[in-house]
Amino acid sequence: MAGHELIAAQVDILSSRLPAQAVEELADGLQETYETHLAVVNDPDAAARAAIAEFGDAKMITAAFCRESPWRRTAVALLATGPIMGAVWGLSLVCAQAWTWPIPLAVRITYGVALVATALTLLAAATEKRAYRRTQAATLVGAIALITLDAIMLAAATMAPSPALRPLMPALSASLIRIIATLRALLSPALSRSDGGSR
Repeated sequence: MAGHELIAAQVDILSSRLPAQAVEELADGLQETYETHLAVVNDPDAAARAAIAEFGDAKMITAAFCRESPWRRTAVALLATGPIMGAVWGLSLVCAQAWTWPIPLAVRITYGVALVATALTLLAAATEKRAYRRTQAATLVGAIALITLDAIMLAAATMAPSPALRPLMPALSASLIRIIATLRALLSPALSRSDGGSR
C-alpha cells in the first residue's frame, strides 16, 4: 500500500537525525500504523495525522531515542566521575605540594581550560534531544579528551619529585581505572550496535 507525504516527511526528518537501521524500523512501524488507521477512516490525510499522533512525531521520537541512547548513558557516567576525580586529584596534589613543581602557569591554565571544555562537551551529549548523531559525536569527543587528560596527568606524575609520588598514588590509580573503563565503554557492543551502520 502506498504511503503518505506526511509519513514520508517524518521519515525524512528521522533519517537526518538517527542511525539508518533505527530509521528503517521506525519507518516500518509508522507505515503500519498509517495503514491501520487508513483501513478504519478511509481518508489518507486523517489516517496520516492519526498515525503520527499515535506513533509520535519526529521530534518526540528523536528525544526518546537520545534519552535511551547508550552514548548518552556513557556521557552521564563520565560526567558523574568528574567531582570524584576532582576531589581525589585535588587532595593528592595538595598532599604532594604540587604548587612547588616547575610546571609553567600557561600549561596549568591550558589543562584547566581543556578540562572545562571536555566537561561541557559531555554535558552537551547528555542533554542533547534533537539529534542522536550529535549525542554520539559529543560523547566520543568528550571521552577521548578525558582519556587524553588522564594520560597527561599520568605522564606528568612521572616528572614529579620522588617524595611526591606516594601521595599521588590514589589519583594515579583512579585515572588509570577511568581510562580503562572509558575505553571499555567506547568499545562495548552496545555502542557499536547503536550506530546502526550510520558511520
